[in-house]
Order: sequence, then C-alpha cells, then structure tokens
Amino acid sequence: MRPPRLIEQKDIPLDDIDCTNRLRPVTDTAVASLKESIETLGLQAEIHVRKIKKTGRLRLMAGGHRVEVFRQLGRDTIPAKIWDCTDEMAQLFEIDDNLAHAELDTLELSVFLAQRKRVYEKAFPQAKAATGADLVNKRWNTTDNLSVVSFAATAAEKMGVSERMVYRLLAAGTALGPDEIGRLRNAPRKVTLADLQIIAKCGNPVDRYNIVDGLAEGTAKSAKEVMNRKAEPAPVVRDPADEALKRLRDLWSRAPREAKKRFVRDFRKEVAELLGKPGSDGGAES
Repeated sequence: MRPPRLIEQKDIPLDDIDCTNRLRPVTDTAVASLKESIETLGLQAEIHVRKIKKTGRLRLMAGGHRVEVFRQLGRDTIPAKIWDCTDEMAQLFEIDDNLAHAELDTLELSVFLAQRKRVYEKAFPQAKAATGADLVNKRWNTTDNLSVVSFAATAAEKMGVSERMVYRLLAAGTALGPDEIGRLRNAPRKVTLADLQIIAKCGNPVDRYNIVDGLAEGTAKSAKEVMNRKAEPAPVVRDPADEALKRLRDLWSRAPREAKKRFVRDFRKEVAELLGKPGSDGGAES
C-alpha cells in the first residue's frame, strides 16, 4: 500500500474541511474540555487532513474536536498538515490518532480496534489469515511511529492494557452492528467489556435485541441483568379463591369438634344459600 505523503503544513479555512463520515462522533463534553485547554494553552497539535485529488477538497483525518472548538471560538482557519494518501491509510490515521490520544471508553475502544483490523486486512489481504493468537506473531508496518510490531502489541502499548484485553475488545467490537453501536453510545450508563462480551456470544437475536434495548433505554444496568431476568421462572398467578379455601380447610382441620358444631350452627343458613338449598332455622344440637 502506498505510504502517506505530507504535502504541506499551513492554516486552512474551516469551511474547506469535510468532516463527514467520522468513526467517532464529536461530543459536547470533550469539546468543552478541549475548549478550555485551547483557550488557556493554545492549540497543541495541528489537525490532519487529506487532499482529495478528484475534487481538491480537504477531508478530515484527525482533529474533529479541535475543528469544532475553533468554530465555537469564532476562528476562520486552523493549523493543519495536508496529506496525500489512500482511503485505507486515511482511516488508519483516524483510528490510530484516537487510540493514541483520545480518552475512549470500552465501547469506543472495541469499535476502533475492530475497524482497524478490518481496514488493515483490506489494505493488506495477506494479513487476513492472521487471527486470534496468530496476531501476536504477525509483523506489519503501521502508520504511526511504532513500526514493525504486532497488531495486539501496538494496540496494547497505546492503550496501556494487556494483549489479552486487546483480543477481548477486538472480539466484542467485531460482533457489533452499526445500529447497535449507535444505540449503545447513547446509553445512560457506560457499557462495560462484560456487557459487550455477552452481546458478542449471544446467538439468539431476540436476546441480543433485548440486551441492547435494555442498556440503551436504561431499563437494565448490565447485559447480565437482562439474561438473568430471562432465566427467572414466570410468576405463578394464584386464584384468590383457591388461597382462601386452602386457609379455611387448614383452620377446619385443626378446629376442635365443639368449634365445628358452633360454626355450622352460626353459618347454616348462609351455607344452605350458597348450596342452593332452603335454609333451616331449626335449633342446633346442644
């Protein structure tokens, strides 16, 4: 694959930057935090854009939040590095920038790792055969400064996690569909790796939908909670009359003979009416 080539470095108009089709949406929280930093310390790193040969447009590769901050500050231009590169290299650039610098939660880490693997395999078909533990030994050149290292080792070093964790995140992210990612991003609680692993292993589409729906709507705190609800036996609907009869039988069986005689005497008329027979006002045994 053709390596990226730096064309020039200069300030470019914000209106000339195409910021569509980004892997990670711009968030208000991140923009607010970055805005305070830029106002205090200034811009610490240029954005990176790719020049599209057919149209001459500049497409953003890294720096979506920086662009939004400059817009909010009323700036017309922003410092940028302009690159000439392929589609795959542009995607790798965006992914690696986020993996290296952004504060990503578990969901975003999983999504970015899965996308990085897909992009790399598209650019280098010979690497597609390397899956699972084979990735540790598969050597390849990356677009960042950490060259000639394995996929898992690169990701693990960037994120400060173990290679085993990278495999778990990768498996979880690969199993998610675009709609599921969108819904989980808006969940009131941060989705955990345990949640993602349960979703990835869930073979029943209905269970999978219920898990995503429960997390996205906030009706469940975890994927495990959703599955536990399914495992619980359905509540038994009891007939109130049956319950009352059971108690009456229990009391009757334990009552002494004299109490039973008095009960029959006191309730003879009501029992006769319930049985559809004329009541009797005759005297009872004494």
